[in-house]
Amino acid sequence: MSIPLKGSTAGMQYAGWQPSAVAMSGLGNQVLAGQRIPVGGGVTLNGDVYTPSTPGRYPAVVSFGGYSTEWHTAGIPTGTNEIGSPPVFTDRGYCPVIVERRGMGRSTGEQVMFFDPQDVDDHEKVIAWAAEQPWCNGQVVLFGTSYYGMTQPLVAARRPRALRAFFANEMCTDFFRHLVQFGGVPASFFLALWMGGNYTEANYTKRMAPNRRALISHLTNGPLHPLIEKLVHRNADRMFDSFMASTPVEWARRVYTHWIFDEKTREESTIPEGSSPVLGDIEVPFTVVQNLGYFNLHQFGSYDLFENAATPADRKWMILGPPRFDLPVYAWQGEALAFFDHILRDVDNGYDAQPPVRYWLDGADRFATSTAFPPPDGEVTRLYLGSGGGDHAKHRLDAQRTPPGANSWVAVPFGVPVLGGLDEIANQTLAFDLPITEDLHLAGAVTARLSVSSNEIDTYVLARLSRVDTAGTLHHLSMGAIRPVARTEDVARSTAIEIAIDSGRREPLVPGDAVVLRFSLTPAPTRLCVGETLRLELASRSDLLRSDVREGYAQFDLPVPPYLSRNTVHYAGESWLEVTTVPVSGDR
Repeated sequence: MSIPLKGSTAGMQYAGWQPSAVAMSGLGNQVLAGQRIPVGGGVTLNGDVYTPSTPGRYPAVVSFGGYSTEWHTAGIPTGTNEIGSPPVFTDRGYCPVIVERRGMGRSTGEQVMFFDPQDVDDHEKVIAWAAEQPWCNGQVVLFGTSYYGMTQPLVAARRPRALRAFFANEMCTDFFRHLVQFGGVPASFFLALWMGGNYTEANYTKRMAPNRRALISHLTNGPLHPLIEKLVHRNADRMFDSFMASTPVEWARRVYTHWIFDEKTREESTIPEGSSPVLGDIEVPFTVVQNLGYFNLHQFGSYDLFENAATPADRKWMILGPPRFDLPVYAWQGEALAFFDHILRDVDNGYDAQPPVRYWLDGADRFATSTAFPPPDGEVTRLYLGSGGGDHAKHRLDAQRTPPGANSWVAVPFGVPVLGGLDEIANQTLAFDLPITEDLHLAGAVTARLSVSSNEIDTYVLARLSRVDTAGTLHHLSMGAIRPVARTEDVARSTAIEIAIDSGRREPLVPGDAVVLRFSLTPAPTRLCVGETLRLELASRSDLLRSDVREGYAQFDLPVPPYLSRNTVHYAGESWLEVTTVPVSGDR
């Protein structure tokens, strides 16, 4: 290719530090487009390889995904541009290898179910192939976001001989619970957006010449990038709507139909289980990044990996980054390169001194650190829900058990017409406030335990935790959800951060009878100061509580609740929120 790609380092690059040294720099970039990678049975995968223009043998950085890669290196804001910017890596002496799964784009073979063991077999063969190429020194690492991140633990558990480390950004480890069924309901909005954005006929057949990609990259990765990013955020809803309005290929539509309408239990599901069962087989070093802005996507996998992988404690790191919606995803490339320099080249750049956990602390607007998550010096603190009067009133969170009482809210399904002014008569949310009288540092699991009844046989309960600053501005922190009919805990799959719910086991509600709902909210490290408020809100519809990408959040609507109903939360010390408090004197 005669026109070099332009590199981009948009987005956050380091979690509260700067490396003191780099192994190599200024090596340039060239592309070996359309490499054919044999994986057996006559099938070859398409791989675009990027190498330094300076001759030599360098480590390979493999990104194995489920998408066509035609637009990726051009910086086009699509849902699949999650492999970073190849020239950023080549300039530092690494060779990105961007691979399309079989049956996708230019790869041959028949497409199998997403994350199928056949994909893992192919991924393993790609690693072996890359290690043997003349531009590679035999060392391979993995890098990527979302789909590209979720494939990494699956193949790392196989312990490929050439694999030295991986860097996964925003991932899931239990595909049925984290991706297909969220909080007891099918993730139909996200799945329609994802499939419509990536699996139309055009996604399979479009082709872009390498020089054209390079030319576009000079625009999208250059001085115009900040403007493009603002335009993406401003028009994200419109872009998402267009994805959902698209028609995927028949194969994808059949998968969607089975996931949404037919496969209600884990036993019925055709999507593979994920990496959770094999995390104990992982031994290589890794860094995993979790975006704290996600609610019903990529929300708990990072914690599962960090807690349960067998990698030695001093060879694994977890970063909980601030809510930032990036598309294309160029964040954390600098962090990944510093990690790879440390692991592969033994560069004394300061990475070895980085604490195992760095987490973004809302309210302080900086990274705090810990040896584990939840922090070992954290203490579980219980805050009881109590009534403030009528349903429309502000209710209270209290460290002491509250007296008997109850408040209710109404559940209105998406798209159901209601009378104008309904909210003045029948509220759709409840709010509970804890005024902060001493500075408070929260970091760790957030768990709701609610005694709830409904006048229907099923409903939905969403909870949002927020910080309200002294000016009255609400800062979204975390969310959680549960379908009361599917409320059984799956103890074997639970972690220190997440209560796993067996959504396949369903017990209809008895109208008017209270049941106990115990579920996790996404973690929300925050520093609350005197005069601020910690607020918990309950509702039955995600659009009433969620935030959006303009504020850094990726939170997708859910097709709930199933009925018009009135839901009631009961007190008398039976409903509470548990948060993990860290000594303020230990703010790190």
